[in-house]
Amino acid sequence: MFEVAMAILVFLALLAISVPVSFALFMSTLTGLALVGTYPLQIVAQQSFAPTSNFLFLAIPFFILTADLLASGKLGQTVIGLATKLVGRFRGGVGQASVATSVVFSGVSGSAVADASGLGSVLIPWSKKVGYPGPFNAAVNASSSVIGVILPPSIPMILFAATSGVSVAAIFLAGVIPGVFLAAAYFVVCWVVAVRNGFPRIRVKLSMRNLAKDLLLALPAILMPIIMIRVVLLGGIATVTEVAVLSAFYAILIRLLYRDISFRGLINTLVNTAAATGVVMLLIMMSEALSWFLTVQRAPQQITDSLLSNIGSPLVILLLINLILLVVGAFLDMSPAILLLTPVLLPIAEAIGLDPIQLGLIMILNLGIGLFTPPVGTTLYISTSIAKVPIEQTVKALLPFYAASIVVLLAVTYIPALTTFGR
Repeated sequence: MFEVAMAILVFLALLAISVPVSFALFMSTLTGLALVGTYPLQIVAQQSFAPTSNFLFLAIPFFILTADLLASGKLGQTVIGLATKLVGRFRGGVGQASVATSVVFSGVSGSAVADASGLGSVLIPWSKKVGYPGPFNAAVNASSSVIGVILPPSIPMILFAATSGVSVAAIFLAGVIPGVFLAAAYFVVCWVVAVRNGFPRIRVKLSMRNLAKDLLLALPAILMPIIMIRVVLLGGIATVTEVAVLSAFYAILIRLLYRDISFRGLINTLVNTAAATGVVMLLIMMSEALSWFLTVQRAPQQITDSLLSNIGSPLVILLLINLILLVVGAFLDMSPAILLLTPVLLPIAEAIGLDPIQLGLIMILNLGIGLFTPPVGTTLYISTSIAKVPIEQTVKALLPFYAASIVVLLAVTYIPALTTFGR
């Protein structure tokens, strides 16, 4: 285990000096192999390129493209307007409208970072304009954007499925109830905070004619996850990669129907998609090499044996897994954390009888909370940057959202039925 410990130490040290995660993974793998001395270093290249032939990963760029196309333009404005008319008149309705918009677009993007930046750039300035404080707006955006990785389609779910071997359709379905619960918890938090602080209501004139018009215009975004995930994917009509391709064509068709896309805009979207995909794939490649090294050194098996021999209760082991994931999520981004920890945690889950799909939801929820937790919270930094408020104020405003997230996390951890519904 000395070689494994040194590899992990190098990885953490490089992260501490702001070396990009992919390069930190690469250097830590090289360090471990050099210390072992029995493997040629060329094996790093071999193991890194192995996952690039996985057909499942082809879904990632198409889901990113779909999100970029649908979340921008007239459709995004329409969904925000509809959510405002439905819940804006209630206490905390502006925050609830942000949560509702995140729920709708979670069925499009599959990425918390995409939701935080894309929706936040519209929702946060609008919320400040109607009288809601900047820290609260940033807190709502930072936390609600995480719904995008829990409700299907979800890029982290695809990564977990590829690493663990579980069905993508099954884990997509398992995320529905936890995602809805999390959105409901955030709705309650928005209401409680608004009542305690006397936040204003939005006086929106609501007529059935205008509501029906907005609903009709927003239907393409609302129906996309229902058609593509529930009917096409779970109905066995297409694989997840084929669904991703169909979703991208669906998004292009919708933008053409709305007549708000230009050739230059489409080219820019494709360039952004390629850049985002390159970052994800580089993480996948480097994580695969380090995961292979940990596996051949039997690190997962040794950790499992140590836990089982020292902690007898599965409930305590589950609590320990959550604590570890919460800490890791605060320092490491979601994608590399999933790719690195799944091979380590799967043997533990099997040993205590935990369903691997439930483990996947536990991991994604924990690491999702890490996205808006300092010091490396991606959606936290994006949201505070858009809102132009100090991080300290946003973190203070996030405290009730942390509490709500932990309640949902504990429910998912200790109530298996929440993730086995429909299977």
